[in-house]
Amino acid sequence: MKKTTGPSLNQLNQRKRNSAFQDKGARNGTGSHNVKNHTVLTYLKSAVRRCVGLFLPGKRKTSSKVVGNDERKNTDKVRELSSSTDLSSNNSNKGSSKSNFSHSYASSSSSSNQIGPGNFSFEEIYRATSKFSLDNKIGEGGFGTVYKGKLSNGPLVAVKRAKKDVQNKHLSEFKNEIYTLSKVEHLNLVRLYGYLEHGEEKIIVVEYVNNGTLREHLDGTRGQGLEIGERLDIAIDVAHAVTYLHMYTDHPIIHRDIKASNILITDNLRAKVADFGFARLAAIDPSKTHISTQVKGTAGYVDPDYMRTHHLTEKSDVYSFGVLLVEMITGRHPVEPQRQLNERVTIRWAMQMWKQGEAVVAMDPRLRRNPASNKAIEKIFRLAYQCLAPMRKSRPSMKNCAEVLWGIRKDFRDKALTHHSSNFPERNARNNKHKTLVSA
Repeated sequence: MKKTTGPSLNQLNQRKRNSAFQDKGARNGTGSHNVKNHTVLTYLKSAVRRCVGLFLPGKRKTSSKVVGNDERKNTDKVRELSSSTDLSSNNSNKGSSKSNFSHSYASSSSSSNQIGPGNFSFEEIYRATSKFSLDNKIGEGGFGTVYKGKLSNGPLVAVKRAKKDVQNKHLSEFKNEIYTLSKVEHLNLVRLYGYLEHGEEKIIVVEYVNNGTLREHLDGTRGQGLEIGERLDIAIDVAHAVTYLHMYTDHPIIHRDIKASNILITDNLRAKVADFGFARLAAIDPSKTHISTQVKGTAGYVDPDYMRTHHLTEKSDVYSFGVLLVEMITGRHPVEPQRQLNERVTIRWAMQMWKQGEAVVAMDPRLRRNPASNKAIEKIFRLAYQCLAPMRKSRPSMKNCAEVLWGIRKDFRDKALTHHSSNFPERNARNNKHKTLVSA
C-alpha cells in the first residue's frame, strides 16, 4: 500500500521554479517584493525538509520540532486566557496553573528600544535594582513594591515585585496586568517590557516614567505646580488613552481604576495611564449592554450605578474620569475626612459651588485666576458634571470627553493669547512715557 506523502518533490521543484521566475521579474521593483519571495523560498525549503523527513525521519531536526510545539502551546495559552469572562476574578482563574502564563503574553511592540518579552532572569532584575535597594524604591501598593531599575542593555525600567504574603490574594491582578498590557500599545499607556516568575517571586517589568504621579503634582510634592493649560494637556492624554482602551483595541477594555495616583507624568508634563490590575474585558456579545462582575476600584472613584447593580460598562470609567477632572481642578482628594462636613466629598462640594456660579471658589488655590483660566474651569466643571451623572446612559463617551476637552483647550489658548497681546499697547505706552520723561 502506498503512503500519502503530500506534494511530490517534482511539484515542489516546479513551485520553486515559479517563485524564481517571479523573483526575476520583480528585481527592478521595491524591496518588499524581495522580502515576499524570500518568504516563499523559505517555506518551500521547509516543505522539502518535511517531505524528506517522511522518508528519512532520523535526519529531521529536533530543534525546529520543539520550536513549533512551543509556538502552538503559547497560542493555546493565549486563547485559554482570553476566553476568561472576568480577568480579575479569582474564581475565573481557579483552573489556571503557573504554566498558563507564558512569555507569549508580553508586548509585541516593534519599537527599536523594546526589550524582548521574557528575556529576564531573576539575577538580572536583582542586579538591575541593586538587590532591590531601598534607594531604588519608588512606590508601594496592595500588589507589592515598585523599584527603579537599570538593565544591562541600558533602559531604565520600573520593577513591580509582588509581596510574598499577599501573592495568592493578588495573583489575579498580577495576571490581569500582564495580559492587559500585552494587548495594548499607546503613547499614553505605560508599556510592558516583560515579566518573570522565579520560585515565589512574581515580577512585572514596565516602562519607567520618572516624574512621579499626577497625585504627587497636585499635592505639591513633585514639580513646581501645574498650570491650567498643563492640566488640560494631561486630562486630554488620559481621555485619549481610555478612548483607545474602549474603542481601538482588539477587544474593548475597561480600566476600572482611573485615578490621579495611577496617572504617571513624564518630564514634559504629559500623562501615561498605569496599573491595569483591575482591568476587565467588556461584553463580548455586541447585543449585551453590560457585564455582571464583582465591584472593584478605589473608594471615591467607583461608579455608584456599578456599585448598585454590579453591571459594569465603559461608562464606569467615564464616571471615574469625571472624579479625576474635579480632582485636577480643585487639587483635592476625592474624599477628605479632615474637612468640614459639607466639603468632605469633593465632587459633591465642587459641583455645588459650580451650580451656584462660584466655580472660582472651588479652584485649586495654586492656580492663577484670569479670564481665560476662569472660563476654562467652568467648562471643565460642566463636562465633569456630565461624566458624574447618576445613570450611566446619561454620561458621554470617553471619545466625546476628549473632543470637548480639545475645544476647551483651544478656547483657553486663544483667550490667553488675546489677553496677553492686549496688554502690549498699554505696556508699550507706559514704556514710551517713561522714555520721554527720562530724555526730558
